[in-house]
Amino acid sequence: MRFKLVPTDDTFFALFSDSAVNAAEAAKRLRTLISDFTDVKAKHDAVVQCERRGDELTRVILRRLDSSFVTPFDREDIHALAEELDDVVDDMLAVSDLMQLVSIETVLPEMVELADILVRMTEETVTLFSRLKSMKDMQPILDAIDRLESEGDSVYRRTLARLFAEFDALSVLKWKDIVQAMEGALNTTEDVSNVVESVVLKFA
Repeated sequence: MRFKLVPTDDTFFALFSDSAVNAAEAAKRLRTLISDFTDVKAKHDAVVQCERRGDELTRVILRRLDSSFVTPFDREDIHALAEELDDVVDDMLAVSDLMQLVSIETVLPEMVELADILVRMTEETVTLFSRLKSMKDMQPILDAIDRLESEGDSVYRRTLARLFAEFDALSVLKWKDIVQAMEGALNTTEDVSNVVESVVLKFA
């Protein structure tokens, strides 16, 4: 057993959990926009709210990092996790921005698939952070996130192939950016889990 003369600042675990919950909520709100493409402005604004909440949580984490004497794990990992969690919601907002700015009449069904995968990945991320303090039983969650990201890659490639095979040039230009932005959100969510995995390996 390791004894600590100075207690670590465990508030980081709660802040990271809050950030993960916020990302999962943003994913659900984005899925709502994509799956029911009506009242788009209001649904986009709901995603914006999560992005602002994410920014505030990131600021709190980084300020606390600057003021904490002893942290529960390496400072660079805490900084990386804060930034990656912030980037996840930023990437979702990018998708929402494009969805409302580009002239779209009908949403690709593959976008709904990708949104569903994103929700599942962020829900797994919430579970991942709930176990970060104990660092127990995390590998099944890490594996699940990796599988979901691979599933998302397959849908992404299939979507691009169909775009170039079945759509006119203008539609391809519109949707290619949106689909790539969604794939970026999936990748960043996996990046979060990769940082968590590196932290766990350091303490294994």
